[in-house]
Amino acid sequence: MTASLIFSLSTFLLISAITPGPNNMLLTSSGANFGFRRSLPLWVGILLGIQTILLLSAFGVGAVLLLYPAMHTVLKVLGSLYLLRLAWKTSTAHYKRLETANLAAVPIKGHQGWLLQFLNPKAWMMGLGAVGSYSLQGDLYNHSVVVISVVMLVCNLIAGTVWTALGSLIGSLLRSRNAWFIFNITMGILTAACVPLIWMG
Repeated sequence: MTASLIFSLSTFLLISAITPGPNNMLLTSSGANFGFRRSLPLWVGILLGIQTILLLSAFGVGAVLLLYPAMHTVLKVLGSLYLLRLAWKTSTAHYKRLETANLAAVPIKGHQGWLLQFLNPKAWMMGLGAVGSYSLQGDLYNHSVVVISVVMLVCNLIAGTVWTALGSLIGSLLRSRNAWFIFNITMGILTAACVPLIWMG
């Protein structure tokens, strides 16, 4: 794969990864509510989920979605419902800074972040778009998929770091119960607002 093609691929994936979306809204909210370290399981789950989607796109499952539009509609419905559930959990999260000993307050788990990617059309579009546009034919196909996978991992690491750190910074600035309440409601609304975007593609 040429340097110019890798640069184009990197630009495409970084823009796709760092723009606001379900993953980034959840990472920001988790960073604010639980800090950077406790958000790592969610972050790792998202990274693994996106890599899984890429490999599924590269080796056949993505083609099935393109051949059978009804399956894509089901994916959108399930993704919308799952996002609305996460939006509700985010907006109704309890104030935690005043109750640091509250062990019931836990961040979204890694497997939930992984599962979200299967229901996230944006993740599928990233995987399908990267494979469809940047994979090479013939004997170079597998090598090009490995390159795409590495570039996608790096871009999502950058995006996840930015959004989780932003959330942690916001969390350190929010000191009152009312500020936390407003923030969680706002993040819940922004997460729910990602649902119409699913249906615009």
